[in-house]
Amino acid sequence: MDLLTPGTGLIIWQTFIFVLLVFLLAKLAWKPILNSLKDREKSIQEALDTAERARQEISKLKSDNEHLLQQAREERDKMLREAREATSRMKEETEAAAKKAADKILDDARAAISIEKNAALRDIKEQVAMFSIEIAEKLLREKLSNDKSQRELVDRYLKDIKVN
Repeated sequence: MDLLTPGTGLIIWQTFIFVLLVFLLAKLAWKPILNSLKDREKSIQEALDTAERARQEISKLKSDNEHLLQQAREERDKMLREAREATSRMKEETEAAAKKAADKILDDARAAISIEKNAALRDIKEQVAMFSIEIAEKLLREKLSNDKSQRELVDRYLKDIKVN
Protein backbone atom coordinates (compact mmCIF):
# COMPACT_ATOMS: atom_id res chain seq x y z
CA MET A 1 0.00 0.00 0.00
CA ASP A 2 2.92 2.23 -0.11
CA LEU A 3 2.21 3.04 -3.62
CA LEU A 4 -1.15 4.48 -2.86
CA THR A 5 -0.16 6.78 -0.01
CA PRO A 6 1.93 9.78 -0.96
CA GLY A 7 5.03 10.71 0.94
CA THR A 8 5.16 13.73 3.24
CA GLY A 9 7.95 15.35 1.18
CA LEU A 10 5.86 15.03 -1.92
CA ILE A 11 2.88 16.65 -0.21
CA ILE A 12 5.05 19.54 1.04
CA TRP A 13 6.59 20.09 -2.40
CA GLN A 14 3.18 19.92 -4.08
CA THR A 15 1.76 22.34 -1.53
CA PHE A 16 4.74 24.66 -2.00
CA ILE A 17 4.43 24.52 -5.80
CA PHE A 18 0.66 24.99 -5.56
CA VAL A 19 1.04 28.06 -3.32
CA LEU A 20 3.79 29.38 -5.60
CA LEU A 21 1.59 28.76 -8.65
CA VAL A 22 -1.36 30.47 -6.99
CA PHE A 23 0.90 33.40 -6.02
CA LEU A 24 2.32 33.66 -9.53
CA LEU A 25 -1.12 33.35 -11.09
CA ALA A 26 -2.46 35.99 -8.67
CA LYS A 27 0.37 38.36 -9.54
CA LEU A 28 0.67 37.69 -13.23
CA ALA A 29 -2.41 36.00 -14.72
CA TRP A 30 -5.51 36.75 -12.66
CA LYS A 31 -5.50 40.50 -13.23
CA PRO A 32 -5.31 40.14 -17.03
CA ILE A 33 -7.83 37.27 -16.93
CA LEU A 34 -10.18 39.29 -14.70
CA ASN A 35 -9.64 42.36 -16.89
CA SER A 36 -10.40 40.35 -20.02
CA LEU A 37 -13.50 38.91 -18.30
CA LYS A 38 -14.56 42.43 -17.31
CA ASP A 39 -13.90 43.62 -20.87
CA ARG A 40 -15.84 40.66 -22.22
CA GLU A 41 -18.70 41.34 -19.81
CA LYS A 42 -18.59 45.02 -20.79
CA SER A 43 -18.64 44.21 -24.53
CA ILE A 44 -21.51 41.75 -24.01
CA GLN A 45 -23.42 44.40 -22.04
CA GLU A 46 -22.69 46.97 -24.77
CA ALA A 47 -23.87 44.48 -27.40
CA LEU A 48 -27.05 43.90 -25.40
CA ASP A 49 -27.56 47.66 -25.03
CA THR A 50 -26.90 48.16 -28.74
CA ALA A 51 -29.33 45.37 -29.56
CA GLU A 52 -31.94 46.97 -27.30
CA ARG A 53 -31.38 50.37 -28.91
CA ALA A 54 -31.58 48.76 -32.34
CA ARG A 55 -34.82 47.02 -31.36
CA GLN A 56 -36.22 50.33 -30.10
CA GLU A 57 -35.01 52.07 -33.27
CA ILE A 58 -36.61 49.36 -35.42
CA SER A 59 -39.81 49.74 -33.42
CA LYS A 60 -39.68 53.50 -33.91
CA LEU A 61 -38.91 53.10 -37.64
CA LYS A 62 -41.76 50.63 -37.96
CA SER A 63 -44.07 53.12 -36.28
CA ASP A 64 -42.77 55.90 -38.53
CA ASN A 65 -43.18 53.68 -41.59
CA GLU A 66 -46.76 52.90 -40.60
CA HIS A 67 -47.40 56.60 -40.10
CA LEU A 68 -45.82 57.44 -43.48
CA LEU A 69 -47.78 54.64 -45.12
CA GLN A 70 -50.99 55.99 -43.61
CA GLN A 71 -50.11 59.49 -44.83
CA ALA A 72 -49.36 58.11 -48.30
CA ARG A 73 -52.72 56.32 -48.34
CA GLU A 74 -54.50 59.49 -47.26
CA GLU A 75 -52.65 61.51 -49.90
CA ARG A 76 -53.45 58.90 -52.55
CA ASP A 77 -57.12 58.97 -51.55
CA LYS A 78 -57.08 62.76 -51.65
CA MET A 79 -55.45 62.76 -55.08
CA LEU A 80 -57.98 60.22 -56.37
CA ARG A 81 -60.83 62.30 -54.95
CA GLU A 82 -59.42 65.45 -56.56
CA ALA A 83 -58.94 63.61 -59.86
CA ARG A 84 -62.56 62.42 -59.76
CA GLU A 85 -63.74 65.93 -58.99
CA ALA A 86 -61.59 67.37 -61.79
CA THR A 87 -62.92 64.74 -64.20
CA SER A 88 -66.47 65.52 -63.16
CA ARG A 89 -65.83 69.24 -63.47
CA MET A 90 -64.23 68.80 -66.90
CA LYS A 91 -67.13 66.62 -68.01
CA GLU A 92 -69.63 69.24 -66.87
CA GLU A 93 -67.63 72.02 -68.56
CA THR A 94 -67.41 69.98 -71.76
CA GLU A 95 -71.13 69.27 -71.67
CA ALA A 96 -71.86 72.95 -71.06
CA ALA A 97 -69.56 73.98 -73.92
CA ALA A 98 -71.14 71.39 -76.22
CA LYS A 99 -74.64 72.58 -75.25
CA LYS A 100 -73.59 76.18 -75.82
CA ALA A 101 -72.11 75.28 -79.22
CA ALA A 102 -75.25 73.31 -80.13
CA ASP A 103 -77.45 76.23 -79.07
CA LYS A 104 -75.32 78.59 -81.17
CA ILE A 105 -75.58 76.27 -84.16
CA LEU A 106 -79.36 76.06 -83.67
CA ASP A 107 -79.64 79.84 -83.35
CA ASP A 108 -77.50 80.32 -86.45
CA ALA A 109 -79.61 77.76 -88.33
CA ARG A 110 -82.82 79.48 -87.20
CA ALA A 111 -81.44 82.84 -88.30
CA ALA A 112 -80.38 81.39 -91.66
CA ILE A 113 -83.81 79.76 -92.09
CA SER A 114 -85.49 83.06 -91.22
CA ILE A 115 -83.32 84.93 -93.72
CA GLU A 116 -83.99 82.33 -96.41
CA LYS A 117 -87.71 82.38 -95.60
CA ASN A 118 -87.83 86.17 -95.86
CA ALA A 119 -85.87 86.06 -99.12
CA ALA A 120 -88.20 83.38 -100.49
CA LEU A 121 -91.28 85.42 -99.45
CA ARG A 122 -89.77 88.51 -101.07
CA ASP A 123 -89.12 86.55 -104.28
CA ILE A 124 -92.68 85.19 -104.22
CA LYS A 125 -94.09 88.68 -103.69
CA GLU A 126 -91.99 89.99 -106.57
CA GLN A 127 -93.12 87.15 -108.81
CA VAL A 128 -96.77 87.65 -107.79
CA ALA A 129 -96.38 91.36 -108.50
CA MET A 130 -94.80 90.61 -111.88
CA PHE A 131 -97.54 88.10 -112.73
CA SER A 132 -100.18 90.59 -111.60
CA ILE A 133 -98.66 93.33 -113.76
CA GLU A 134 -98.43 90.97 -116.72
CA ILE A 135 -102.03 89.85 -116.25
CA ALA A 136 -103.19 93.42 -115.83
CA GLU A 137 -101.24 94.43 -118.91
CA LYS A 138 -102.79 91.65 -120.96
CA LEU A 139 -106.26 92.46 -119.66
CA LEU A 140 -105.82 96.14 -120.38
CA ARG A 141 -104.59 95.46 -123.89
CA GLU A 142 -107.50 93.23 -124.57
CA LYS A 143 -110.07 95.54 -123.00
CA LEU A 144 -108.57 98.72 -124.31
CA SER A 145 -107.89 97.53 -127.79
CA ASN A 146 -110.66 99.66 -129.21
CA ASP A 147 -111.53 103.33 -128.58
CA LYS A 148 -114.99 102.68 -127.25
CA SER A 149 -113.84 100.47 -124.39
CA GLN A 150 -111.13 103.00 -123.53
CA ARG A 151 -113.68 105.79 -123.18
CA GLU A 152 -116.00 103.66 -121.08
CA LEU A 153 -113.16 102.83 -118.72
CA VAL A 154 -112.16 106.50 -118.39
CA ASP A 155 -115.77 107.51 -117.74
CA ARG A 156 -116.19 104.85 -115.11
CA TYR A 157 -113.02 106.01 -113.31
CA LEU A 158 -114.17 109.58 -113.47
CA LYS A 159 -117.48 108.64 -111.84
CA ASP A 160 -115.66 106.78 -109.11
CA ILE A 161 -113.45 109.78 -108.45
CA LYS A 162 -116.45 112.07 -108.15
CA VAL A 163 -118.17 109.70 -105.79
CA ASN A 164 -115.24 109.46 -103.51
